[in-house]
Amino acid sequence: MNKFVSAALLSGLAGAPLATMAGEDGPHSLSGTVALTSDYVFRGISQTGGDPAIQGALDYSHRSGVYLGACGSNVGWIEDYQAYRSGNIELDLYGGLRGGFGTTGVSYDIGLVGYFYPGDANGAVDADTTEVYAALTWKWFTAKYSYSLSDETFGFANSDGSSYVDLSASVPIGETGLTLGAHWGRFSFDNNGVQDYDDWKLSVAYDMGKLAGVLSGVTLGLAYSDTDTASGNGTASSAPWTDANGQDLGEGTAFVWIAKTL
Repeated sequence: MNKFVSAALLSGLAGAPLATMAGEDGPHSLSGTVALTSDYVFRGISQTGGDPAIQGALDYSHRSGVYLGACGSNVGWIEDYQAYRSGNIELDLYGGLRGGFGTTGVSYDIGLVGYFYPGDANGAVDADTTEVYAALTWKWFTAKYSYSLSDETFGFANSDGSSYVDLSASVPIGETGLTLGAHWGRFSFDNNGVQDYDDWKLSVAYDMGKLAGVLSGVTLGLAYSDTDTASGNGTASSAPWTDANGQDLGEGTAFVWIAKTL
């Protein structure tokens, strides 16, 4: 469930853009990022139950706008919430097309992403999920819509057609190296309406390269994320996002991260 890839897919993990490693003057480029976060929060839901996560991503792009990539992270919810006998890894594979609309300043991103959770399901509903997505960006603002193609969306049965709406802003503060972020999202689960929730996040990130040249490509960030899951979608007794330890995975939380582009 902040998958860590490029900015086009992720606003949840470290959120650092991938840096070009090769082929700046050619049609191909390869980029990568590694990150450490104190809590892996995706769409407002902690994927690690408040524990740290180490993450990495590798991204290929063509100057036509076509891109492919993979990213991975450790997770905890597969065992603690989904009741898998074993499983603590998330692997995401994605691909799509990015481009722009002439001189309008508006860019688009359309693609397909698969979220995979290897492990022993032990009879639990399969958590693997495939989504198609489309996003529009203008200056600092992005609107994105994701639509699930999977019968089991992140472990909820009969939930194909579930969707997530993401509105976000990422505003650089002059030449200071600081970037302020804000996000609101709405996850709607088909045939599982009690799970529906809103989430929001505020963040600040600092480009450490502004502090010292030796830290070029390093980003340090702080964020606060919260949801309305504790109300159980209006029914306080339902608490649909509580794990096996009684923890609400959508409760308000602050987390920090550090990311390095390669």
